Amino acid sequence: DFPAVLKAAKAISQEVKLEKLLVTLMQIAIANAGAQKGHFILFQEQQWLVVATADQNQAKTLEIPLDQYSEIPQSLVYSVARTQETAVFENLSTATQFSSDTAKATLRDRYVMTHQPLSVLCMPISQQGKRVGILYLENNLTTDVFTQEQVEVLNLIMSQAAISVENARLYQKAENYSQTLEIEVERKTKALNQKAKDLEQTLKTLQQTQAQLIHTEKMSSIGQMVAGIAHEINNPIGFIQGNITHIENYFEDFISLLTLYQGEYPQPSLAIQEQWEEIELDFLLEDVTKILKSMKVGCDRIKQIVLSLRDFSRLDESPIKAVDLHTGIESTLLIVENRLQGYDNKPEIRVVKEYGNLPKITCYPSQLNQVFFNIISNGIDAIRSHPQTAESPEIRISTTVTDSQELRITIANTNSVIPVDIQDRIFDPFFTTKPVGKGTGLGLFVSYSIIQQHGGTITVQSQPGEGTKFEIFIPYSS
Repeated sequence: DFPAVLKAAKAISQEVKLEKLLVTLMQIAIANAGAQKGHFILFQEQQWLVVATADQNQAKTLEIPLDQYSEIPQSLVYSVARTQETAVFENLSTATQFSSDTAKATLRDRYVMTHQPLSVLCMPISQQGKRVGILYLENNLTTDVFTQEQVEVLNLIMSQAAISVENARLYQKAENYSQTLEIEVERKTKALNQKAKDLEQTLKTLQQTQAQLIHTEKMSSIGQMVAGIAHEINNPIGFIQGNITHIENYFEDFISLLTLYQGEYPQPSLAIQEQWEEIELDFLLEDVTKILKSMKVGCDRIKQIVLSLRDFSRLDESPIKAVDLHTGIESTLLIVENRLQGYDNKPEIRVVKEYGNLPKITCYPSQLNQVFFNIISNGIDAIRSHPQTAESPEIRISTTVTDSQELRITIANTNSVIPVDIQDRIFDPFFTTKPVGKGTGLGLFVSYSIIQQHGGTITVQSQPGEGTKFEIFIPYSS
């Protein structure tokens, strides 16, 4: 039936997936040979595997080694595999090789002895001398089912099947290789992406470390300079302040003597009277007293500034100690006091302090002073760089203790706003909104790092009409 062979060959050649090809192949073989059931055994990786089974209703794939498959006469299949010749039996159960008479049988097969199969066909399939597989068909309803004509038809169909099976195997290998390649590419891509992320994180860490080192060295140099200046100022101020006390005492003695002289000699000579009026002695005596008082106030002010500079740098103390944070805030405010004053039609920046009752906290005071200085200085810069409103600009500083045993320091101003799109970047190293040459982009980054080192957090909130607020939370042990 040549048309049937063409149709079968076309159907087989269209399948490129091995599993679908095997199912189609078994369905065609069962239909064209008049078999009840059949199996397809594939030679793969130097062993015979039962890869498909079918009956008149359905076909399915499987993968079981031939020597472990009990639904087939193994001895017959191995014999065909060895001889590569088609074996057709009118009645396998009575064939001499498989005779139930033990004396006559040359091949003893458990399947034949148990199932007594009738019509059987076992056909080798090869491609250019290469073993491909074996087709096994069986019909237990009658004998002599598989005729010479059917064998020839199956030979033609199996010739195409051998080509299609090899093609399907190649396709499967290519597909498996492609999948393996895709998996490997994906794995390597993930590995490269991870390495890129690791390198990016390493670069970020290096940048942060560099920024911290730069800023730490800068602040250390400033601190040493401040401490040195404070020391150099403190010594002469001590002399001046001590001598002012002596001058006050001497001046009081002079006034006492002058008063006594006036009492003893109420009518001085004309020359003395003229000189008295020329130098305005009464005004001089009153003004000298005021000058001495102002000098004393000035010396006290200088001493206070020196003390604040020393408190700010704290280089002459232990790096970690228990302190009152208000002292550091006050020292910082004193250092920036001249920047708070009004000038060139710019109004004074008022500082509103709302201090709570804070316990002393064990910390690195000089580092926290850097944080206060950076945030307050940035607040002043932001206020000065924004157009002034009718309201007087303010920096509000409040401190309190939270219920979760944290010290909260809030530093806010009402006249500047940080754009929303950069709020999450202001703590990044080297990021600055100031013009070139006006800022390094390290202040807030180092502040963030310092607060982290203290186990705390720092956040920023900024909205139009409300200004900008930094909140610092530092844990403490009661």
